Amino acid sequence: QVQLVESGGGLVQAGGSLRLSCAASGRTFSLYTMGWFRQPPGKEREFVTAIHRSSSNTYYADSVKGRFTISRDNAKNTVYLQMNNLKPEDTAVYYCATSPGGLPIRSSEYRYWGQGTQVTVSS
Repeated sequence: QVQLVESGGGLVQAGGSLRLSCAASGRTFSLYTMGWFRQPPGKEREFVTAIHRSSSNTYYADSVKGRFTISRDNAKNTVYLQMNNLKPEDTAVYYCATSPGGLPIRSSEYRYWGQGTQVTVSS
């Protein structure tokens, strides 16, 4: 069992930045691929980015490429999402999740999920 807790969300103006954190419990954090998803209001949950357990590989949705950066610190059991040049369309609840491996983009391939943190970008 892995418990995930996201933090760092909030209200920011367009063009601003936020850094989300996702802290994981347990000793197996370093074995998992970690992903970030988001769910905009009234829409389905969508893939944002993922990072391999060794940080050797990452993958980004086209909509955030060049603006968002995922990283992880296995010693702290934490994965981060640095979000720059935020746009109103980035407004969503952001979730972190664990996957056994690879860099999957489907939510069905992620097992453990956090409760989410709200990000609101004003225009």
